[in-house]
Amino acid sequence: MFEERLRGMLKRGIRKGALEVVFPSGREERFGDGSAPVARVRVASEAAARAVWLDPSLQFAEQYMDGNLIVERGELYDFLALAKKNGARGFASAPAAMREAGRVLHRMLRRHVLPERAKSNVAHHYDLDERLFRLFLDADLQYSCAYFETGEETLEEAQRKKKRHIAAKMHLKPGLRVLDIGCGWGGMGLYLAQNAGAEVLGVTLAEEQLRVAEERAAAAGMADRAKFRLQDYRQVQGTFDRIVSVGMFEHVGPHHFEEYFRQIERLLAPDGVAVVHSIVRQKPNRADPPFVEKYIFPNGHIPSLGETFPAIEKTKLLVKDVEILTMHYADTLRDWRRRFHENRAEVLKLYDERFFRMWDLYLITSEISFRFGKLANFQIILTKRHDEAPRSRAFIPEAEARLEAAERAAGIAA
Repeated sequence: MFEERLRGMLKRGIRKGALEVVFPSGREERFGDGSAPVARVRVASEAAARAVWLDPSLQFAEQYMDGNLIVERGELYDFLALAKKNGARGFASAPAAMREAGRVLHRMLRRHVLPERAKSNVAHHYDLDERLFRLFLDADLQYSCAYFETGEETLEEAQRKKKRHIAAKMHLKPGLRVLDIGCGWGGMGLYLAQNAGAEVLGVTLAEEQLRVAEERAAAAGMADRAKFRLQDYRQVQGTFDRIVSVGMFEHVGPHHFEEYFRQIERLLAPDGVAVVHSIVRQKPNRADPPFVEKYIFPNGHIPSLGETFPAIEKTKLLVKDVEILTMHYADTLRDWRRRFHENRAEVLKLYDERFFRMWDLYLITSEISFRFGKLANFQIILTKRHDEAPRSRAFIPEAEARLEAAERAAGIAA
């Protein structure tokens, strides 16, 4: 019964590309117009067919993770790209529509991210074993969108250019006090201390990240210039000449956007400059994909510009520059996934096959969303006074050239 219902759903949903399906009964059928991409999958059981029909937005992922949905031709990337190309509306059964409505309501009730919940949300992802991240990130453990200026860079080069590009926008001078909100494993803070002479405080809610950041600062002889703390950004006190936040705004939650920018306003010196780097979507969404919400980033929320700017406007901060980066994160995720697969054996020493499939899904669906969907990145420069940022954007490449020279002097840039 559910095999036939699943067949009907696929017939409605797959209009472009070519999807070959082997159903539990052994029946084979092709859906779509025959164009690329082409994929072939096997549905292992009637129970798997039932699960996918009842809740396709989550169960396509879970059934793949559990080995009940097997890609037999092409790659998982091809199958997911095909699904993205066709959109989600055609896959909605009546039970699936009810589940989605329930998720929207549940998400609305959970969007207040209190400090104690924020820490558990962060721990779910960022307190995974450090060794896992070293298997697919660059050597500096940059876990955010790289800057592929020409598209020909290696991952290491592109991540170094990302740090340089952001640092250039901060209008740095030696001795400035810098706050890094959501400092990760310390790479950005160490870069600013080493190449711009900054005094950096980085805050994170991930204990594993804090441990690594402190170890790295000590090993580099920078522990006196780059300090790290386990602390919610809302609890930071003091005044900072510069504030930087890379890949953290996505975890704030829309009910706290104004609070986030008011905290930047409170902490930023009168002549200060702040740079916020975040994923951005074309328009607000009511709920995130259930697979990502359940397994990857609980209670995360990718902002739109339409959600971000009203929050800034409620403060006294001035927007001095906005840059939208497209395709950069798609290329970053492509390189992460390639390294993840190259180190498959090492990943499986840390986690099981189901985890590998889950993270493979995460990396692929993320890349596809940036390459074929409506996700990008923004970088916003904020000040309190007009005269704190130069008249034109020419200062950015000029500052990048100075930073690159400092990198070369330190033996960092090739």
